[in-house]
Amino acid sequence: MSNQITITLPDDVYQKAEHFARLANRDLASVLVDTIQFSIPPISQEAAILEPISKLSDQQVLELTELQIESEEDSRLSELLDRQQAGILTESEHSELQALMQIYQEGLLRKATALSEAVKRGLINKLIYSIS
Repeated sequence: MSNQITITLPDDVYQKAEHFARLANRDLASVLVDTIQFSIPPISQEAAILEPISKLSDQQVLELTELQIESEEDSRLSELLDRQQAGILTESEHSELQALMQIYQEGLLRKATALSEAVKRGLINKLIYSIS
């Protein structure tokens, strides 16, 4: 199934995409579809069913601003990243690393979105909060 949308691109983005499409001998629409498809990371089934941050209560939003990866997962992630950098990561460890990276990235996105929502609602001061 396909959906048709209309978007307005800044001139420089349009020109880059059009130039690339000509160089690749492809139509502009397919270049833009591929670019969008490859730039959006996969989302786990668990993350896909979460309530949008904007629908949460103030308390739930504030709790999410403190979201952190579980300490066991964090330790294992660090270990696997070290093994990857050393070039000794096994295939099964690579799969585990990808899964943990997805958990980490989805959590970070959820936390950042919660921080943005908390600032928007006036629950926290944007000048004193940083993502860690």
